[in-house]
Amino acid sequence: MTKPTVFITGAAAGIGKATALEYARRGYLVGGFDVDVAGLEKLRTDIEAVGGSALLGVLNVADPAHWDRVLREFAVEAGRLDILINNAGVLSAGQFAEMSVATHKRMIDVNFAGAVYGARAAFPYLKETGGAQVVNLCSASAIYGQPELATYSATKFALRGLTEALNLEWRPHDIRVIAMWPLFVQTGMLNGVDTASTRSLGVHLTPEDVAKSIWDATHPKRSLLPTVHYRVGLPAKLFALAAQFSPPFVTRAINQVLSLA
Repeated sequence: MTKPTVFITGAAAGIGKATALEYARRGYLVGGFDVDVAGLEKLRTDIEAVGGSALLGVLNVADPAHWDRVLREFAVEAGRLDILINNAGVLSAGQFAEMSVATHKRMIDVNFAGAVYGARAAFPYLKETGGAQVVNLCSASAIYGQPELATYSATKFALRGLTEALNLEWRPHDIRVIAMWPLFVQTGMLNGVDTASTRSLGVHLTPEDVAKSIWDATHPKRSLLPTVHYRVGLPAKLFALAAQFSPPFVTRAINQVLSLA
C-alpha cells in the first residue's frame, strides 16, 4: 500500500501551509501547490523538519490546462489521490463600485473557477481511490452577503453551491465533498483589510485552528447523518445557526449592524 495523499492548493502560506504540515505529521504524502515558489521551498523545509514527505510544485489554479498537467504528474508519482483541498483564494476589500474589473475577475477566477477546474481535473483520480474526499474552503461570508466584501462573498456562495451539488452527484463514486466555513483568519490575506465586519468581529482564528478542523472533518467519527458544511470557530457556528432558524429580515438586520462598525 502506498501512503495516503493530500493535494493542497495555496499551500505556501496561511491555512494551506498549516494544513500541509498537519497532514505531513500524520503520515500523508503532501502535494503542496502554489504560485509562490519561495514559499514552497520554505514549506519543503518545514515538512522535512516534522518528518514528512512532499511533492511540491507551481500551480495556477485559474488555468484548467495547468490543473490537468499538474494532477496527471502528481497521480503518476504519488500513485493515488485521497484528498483534494481547494484552499487557494484571494481577497480584496472595499466599495464594490470602486474596484476594478480586474480585481473582481481575479477573485472569481481564483476562489471559484479554480475550485471548479480542480474538482473536474481531479475526478478521474479521486474515483479510483476508495473513500476519496474533496474539501472546499468556503467562508462564513457565505452565510449572508458582506458589504465591502461583495464579490469575495459571492464566490464563497458559489463554492457552497458547488460543494452541495457534487456531494450528491459524486456519492455513487464514493467521493465525499465537504466545505469548511471559518470566519476571519490570521493570515496574510487579511493584511491591509479594514472593513466594518473585521473591526466588529475581530480576527481570532489561526491557520492552525482551521487546519485541525480540516483534519477532523476528513476523519469524522461514525455518524448516521452526513455532514457537508463544517463551521470553524464559535462565531461562525452561531451565525450559521441564527441564519438557519431566524427570519431573513433578522439575519439581514444582524449583518447591517455588523457592517456599520
